[in-house]
Amino acid sequence: MNIAYFLLPKNRVAYLYDDYTFRQGLEKMRHHGYTAIPVISRDGKYVGTVSEGDFLWRLLSDEQDSQWACSMKDLEQLRVRDILRETQYLPVRITVSMEELLSSAMNQNFIPVVDDTGSFIGIVTRKDIIRYFAEGKNVSEKPFLQKIV
Repeated sequence: MNIAYFLLPKNRVAYLYDDYTFRQGLEKMRHHGYTAIPVISRDGKYVGTVSEGDFLWRLLSDEQDSQWACSMKDLEQLRVRDILRETQYLPVRITVSMEELLSSAMNQNFIPVVDDTGSFIGIVTRKDIIRYFAEGKNVSEKPFLQKIV
């Protein structure tokens, strides 16, 4: 099955630019109510995904002189790219199989999808992946799901 059917395209996905300030990123996440959000560069390349925890851990970081004396004004100097963790939310290409998507979805709420040049084109949500396997549209893939469960 082609995952393009499940793709939520970039124009329907909330994302942050990597040069947004800490404050801008946090405000956009709060506005949309997400716990994690993709981060892209200004030229459209997928950079990573930032989570609520990334913002929290940065606020409590030992690198700051005083953890509690930090105001939102101080955070205007910090960029979203500075708080990203590289190992989270690895992207997949549009040619990935549903089995590989299911494997990724066990550890993350959505899977970022990139094209051959690394440009962000959208996401596939865990909900859509689970629905695909639960409905059993492809009988040959159902034993795969039973092996995982």
